[in-house]
Amino acid sequence: MTKRRPFTLRRMAQIALMAVVLSICAWITVPFTVPFTMQTFAVFAALLLLGGVDGTIAIGLYLLLGLVGLPVFSGFRGGLGHLIGPTGGYLIGFLCTGMAHILLQNCMERLRTPLRIALLMAEHCLCYLFGTLWFVAVFHSRGTHYGFFAALGLCVLPYVLPDLVKIALAELVSRRVRPLLPR
Repeated sequence: MTKRRPFTLRRMAQIALMAVVLSICAWITVPFTVPFTMQTFAVFAALLLLGGVDGTIAIGLYLLLGLVGLPVFSGFRGGLGHLIGPTGGYLIGFLCTGMAHILLQNCMERLRTPLRIALLMAEHCLCYLFGTLWFVAVFHSRGTHYGFFAALGLCVLPYVLPDLVKIALAELVSRRVRPLLPR
């Protein structure tokens, strides 16, 4: 049986702060061939800095803020419509990533940085999978049939390399910052 940490004011503040960081990073758009946000960086920074449980709670809080209509998603959008839209599954998929991180975080401590980054990217593949299935289902419900592989080509492949860079950056930043955080 694992020992549970008490839910202190410090923990709550760290979780809330990471939800704010997630919001800010969602608003940062990097122009590229396919524009992308820094959201993935923030998701993995939350998981790596706070740990799997608190990082996943921060992701859930971020999604809850967006669900109630606060403009925390990319493009300063929010609300239920954005979450249940075609790309909302990628946002909800961040929770899948967090849950995978909870399961895998103990074995990560023993890995070298390149293997840690590869494992973090594998966790992110759950987000890709959930989001792509969601995308296909939403379009199917609207009478437009998108194949799974066509959706992967449109919604995932252009983002794999930028996401890998953001995950590596989150790993490197968290390695430097985590020892400075109060426990």
